[in-house]
Amino acid sequence: ERAQMESVYYVLTYACHRKCKHCYDVRFRPYLRDELQAIVGEGIDNHRRIIANLPDTMTYLDPSHPNADGTPSTRIGRIIMAGGELLIDPVRETLFYPAMEAVREKYGPGGARISMQTTGDVVTPKILEELRERGIWMIAVASLDDYHVGMEGAKRKPFVENLTSMFENAGFNPVPDPASGRDHLTEDGPFYVFFGAQPGKWIAELWPRGRAWENGLSTATMETNFCSRWSGAKNFLNYGFAGSEVAIEPNGDVFPCCLKTKLPLGNLTEERLADILESLKGHPVFEALNAGDPLHMGEYLGWDEEQFRAASHTTTPQGKPYANLCIGCDRFHEEMLGPVIREMRKKRLALADVG
Repeated sequence: ERAQMESVYYVLTYACHRKCKHCYDVRFRPYLRDELQAIVGEGIDNHRRIIANLPDTMTYLDPSHPNADGTPSTRIGRIIMAGGELLIDPVRETLFYPAMEAVREKYGPGGARISMQTTGDVVTPKILEELRERGIWMIAVASLDDYHVGMEGAKRKPFVENLTSMFENAGFNPVPDPASGRDHLTEDGPFYVFFGAQPGKWIAELWPRGRAWENGLSTATMETNFCSRWSGAKNFLNYGFAGSEVAIEPNGDVFPCCLKTKLPLGNLTEERLADILESLKGHPVFEALNAGDPLHMGEYLGWDEEQFRAASHTTTPQGKPYANLCIGCDRFHEEMLGPVIREMRKKRLALADVG
């Protein structure tokens, strides 16, 4: 078993109490009655099989933090659970808490760092207590930007102050400033952190996806290579080492990046993550993604750089010209990669049957 990961980004459900205009997926929104039951039910039905097919251990080697003898240090990886909003009533106790418990059951206490993302506006002291009981390592409040209604500009201040005091009272600590010399990835937490799609930050340009795309909000250009950033496809195949991450949807589909390629690599309700990643290693298309270099992913199948650049140009729903490598990647998946992925999956499943 070698496919340990630094990070697994696992979306448990699309159910959310908000419908933000910059969201990367139109499926994240409020649902009612039967529809709500079905959308949360998908996560309930699948989470145990998905977690069972994650790596047997959640550790990874970090060469940039060597041991005294120069060998890479071993660190504990993170399972980042997200939605939607995991803390709303229909989700919290039926899906989120059981998923946390399934992770602890598989890896033992402290065997995997459980992190979660929330908008923060439904957090209560009681919930914080319940999260601590279930071994939460970090809570990331991911709503600090002008796109979240009620969080615009100065409105964030009282929100942050109120949550900070709630966290502190519940025994959570802020993620230490790197300048402090502390490395929180080696500490047991629990921590809290605030972030959002703010100018100059991680995804300030917004991914050309979901409602952000429908609303013409992505400011990315051809020079914006999301693939080479954290949560892009870069290093997704380097399992066992720092930098490796995959993203998982509620139905078990696996993707090399959080933006999600047009087609999934495989599905964790039917096969192990280790087997999926192992089958992709050495394949020129997936190695290019692994290098954070989507521009050259098509060469193996006859799409040269010029063709990929041309395919990366499109028009926004508002009629404006737009170009980004993610668009080229989408078109390459649609036009060329479908049969390749299907064939690889067929081979894996046949091998699994024989095994």
